[in-house]
Amino acid sequence: MKEIKIANRPVGLAHPPLVIAEIGINHNGSLKIAKEMVDAAASAGCEVVKFQSHVVEDEMSHHARKTIPGNADISIYEIMESCALTKEEEIEIKAYVEAKGMIFLSTPFSRAAADRLESMGVQAYKIGSGECNNYPLVEHIARFGKPVICSTGMNSLDQIARTVEVFEKHGTPYALLHCTNIYPTPPELVRLGAMQAMQDRFPDAILGLSDHTLNNAACLASVALGACILERHFTDRKDREGPDIICSMTPEECAQLIEWSAQIAKMRGGEKKPLEEEQATIDFAYASVVTIADIAEGEVFSNDNLWVKRPGTGSILADKFDDIIGKRAARAIGRDEQLNWEDIA
Repeated sequence: MKEIKIANRPVGLAHPPLVIAEIGINHNGSLKIAKEMVDAAASAGCEVVKFQSHVVEDEMSHHARKTIPGNADISIYEIMESCALTKEEEIEIKAYVEAKGMIFLSTPFSRAAADRLESMGVQAYKIGSGECNNYPLVEHIARFGKPVICSTGMNSLDQIARTVEVFEKHGTPYALLHCTNIYPTPPELVRLGAMQAMQDRFPDAILGLSDHTLNNAACLASVALGACILERHFTDRKDREGPDIICSMTPEECAQLIEWSAQIAKMRGGEKKPLEEEQATIDFAYASVVTIADIAEGEVFSNDNLWVKRPGTGSILADKFDDIIGKRAARAIGRDEQLNWEDIA
């Protein structure tokens, strides 16, 4: 099975889904709060914590001061300016995450941010949905040669294909996350069928879901359809302020997502056939062909002297009943006996 590695963690259908707790900018620019959220993610058993790297002057023009996101009441420029961590703070939080045995990821929103992360020695990159078709930035990140997880919200299959071409040109290991960039996302707009369409279009890709709904349902459903990476915004407390808090999972929800997604992953695949492990149940649940009257040697088997009854321990099971009707008995057989093949002339 295809897989990639994020740090030393293999990701693919043969492994439990990788759950990413996206703290993002939920810390509101406070290193203290960021560490508290890291502590909470660690307590939930999370393997990966993700932040966002914003070098605002390299990321946005002054026009961004007039652009207000749908889930905020101030401009995107002001939001990122107030929430951005400095390089020194990002170095400190990366070390803090790794000291707790977790993987540090961050989404760079500009070339300067990507270069900062590369200088910090990150082991993989996350590309956000808004940057999926930012092909100059995608190319810049792909040149690093490190694994990339790319969200694909707001993009068509053809737009995603150009990004995939960049990754494959550079031999960059990659995963694609289906996403709907509405905060929060109503269930009817999750569109898990889009993730399946991505799997059909990009059969070599590891697939996953970056989710902005209000609970774990979409992520868990996506696992059944083949998702190998699950990303949700994360907060230690729901009473925090911030545009992403409403669709952020708590430590309890994160722990549940990790546990339940691993269970669902074990349920994927398989063939429709009886299992050896079901034999004990087969023995009592199946029915065998039995006599329901005394039968003389040479008598014709019919519905009057044969029927099917539990248990399924006889030589002839119920599915062969019609094959026996009309044949003759090779010997005299008493009533309520399981029929054997040698009993048939």
